[in-house]
Amino acid sequence: MADLLLRNIRPMGAAPADILIRGGRIKEIGSGLNAPGVITEDGAGAIAIPGLVEAHTHLDKTTWGMSWYRGRKGGTLRDLIDNEREARIPLGLDVHRQSMRHAVALIASGTSHIRSHVDVDTDHRLTLLEGKLKTREALRGLVDIQIVAFPQSGLVVRPGTYELLDAALSDGADIVGGLDPSSMDRDPKGSLDAVFALAEKHGKPVDIHLHEPGELGAFTMELILERTAALGMQGKVGVSHAFHLAMVHPDRTTELLARIAELDVSIYSTGHPSAAIPSLKAMRAAGVHVGIGCDGIRDTWGPWGQPDMLHRARVVGMKNGLRRDDELEMLLDTASGAGAASIGVHGHALEQGAAADITLVAGETLAHAVVLEDPRPLVIKGGVVVARSGIAVIQAP
Repeated sequence: MADLLLRNIRPMGAAPADILIRGGRIKEIGSGLNAPGVITEDGAGAIAIPGLVEAHTHLDKTTWGMSWYRGRKGGTLRDLIDNEREARIPLGLDVHRQSMRHAVALIASGTSHIRSHVDVDTDHRLTLLEGKLKTREALRGLVDIQIVAFPQSGLVVRPGTYELLDAALSDGADIVGGLDPSSMDRDPKGSLDAVFALAEKHGKPVDIHLHEPGELGAFTMELILERTAALGMQGKVGVSHAFHLAMVHPDRTTELLARIAELDVSIYSTGHPSAAIPSLKAMRAAGVHVGIGCDGIRDTWGPWGQPDMLHRARVVGMKNGLRRDDELEMLLDTASGAGAASIGVHGHALEQGAAADITLVAGETLAHAVVLEDPRPLVIKGGVVVARSGIAVIQAP
C-alpha cells in the first residue's frame, strides 16, 4: 500500500482531474490537488477506470511462450479434456512458469483481479494447484488471484476426486469448482451434492462450468438454484458459460434470469466464438451479476486468445452484436467494476475510500477505449505502479 498523486487523468472519461491515493486507497478526486512529498505520476490526459477484472480463466493451461503445440484435436468436450490431461507431462507444461507468463501479461494489460480455475484430478492430484499457489504468492501485491479447485475430468465419474478437492480447499484454493453435473458426471444430484457439501464444509463459494445445452442445461441450472436457496448461499455461487440461456425459449430464459438475479448467482461469459452464449444485455437488464473472461488462451484446446481483458471485451462485444457507445460502456463496466462484483469484490470503483486499483486507458471516450488496441499507459495496484506502457514491473520466466 502506498501514497501516490495521479495528475491529469479523466476519471471514467470525464473532465481532467487528479486522484490522491493514501495508504493504497483513493483519498480524494478533484482538480489541482496538492500533496507535498508524495510521488506524482502524470496521466497525460488518459482515461482512468477501475482495474480490469479477469473473471474466468485457466492460468494453468496456457502454452504461451512455449514452442508451437501441434497436437490440438477436435471432437467432443471429453476428447479435449482427455487430450489436455494426457499431454501435460510430455509437453513439459510447468504450471508455475506458464501461469506466471499468463498472469504477468494480464497485469501489463491492466488487470487487477483474476479468478482462475486449476485442474484437480486423479492423474495430477494437487501438483497443478501447487504451481498456481506459487504464482499467487509471487504476484502478491501486483494482482489478486482467486483459485478455483476445478474437477476438469469429472468428479463423480472419477473416484478419488472428491477427496482431492477437499484437500485442495484445505491447502489454499478459494472456491469449489464443478463441471457439467448431468452430461459429464451423469449424476446431477450426486455431483451437485458433492460440490455444495464441500462448499458448506470449507465455507467457500462455488463456481460451476455449465456447458450443457438447451433444456438439459436449464434443468441443471434449476438444481443449482435450488441448492443455492436451500443452503442460504445467495451471493456465493457462480455459473460459467451457461450456454443454455441462449438456447431455450425466450420465456424460459426470462424466468431463469429472474431467479438467477433473485438468488444473486453470478454468470461468467467468455463470448465463446463457436457456441451460443447468453445475451449480456439481457443478463444485465435482469439484474444478474456478470463477469467476462479469456478462458484458456493458446493452450492444448485451441490456438486463440490474448492475455488482455480489453481484447476479450471486444470478442464478447462482437459476439453480442454491441455497437452503440452506451453498449460499449456497459461492456467495459462488465470487464471492470461490475466484473469485480461478480467474483465477490465489491466497491471496485473510482470513488473516495475505494482500493486504488486503477488502470489508465487510451481513447477519447470509454467506448473508444474498448475498441482501441493501444497498450495501457499506467496500471496501479493498491497505489503502486505495477505496469507502464504495456510492460509489467515484474518479468515473467
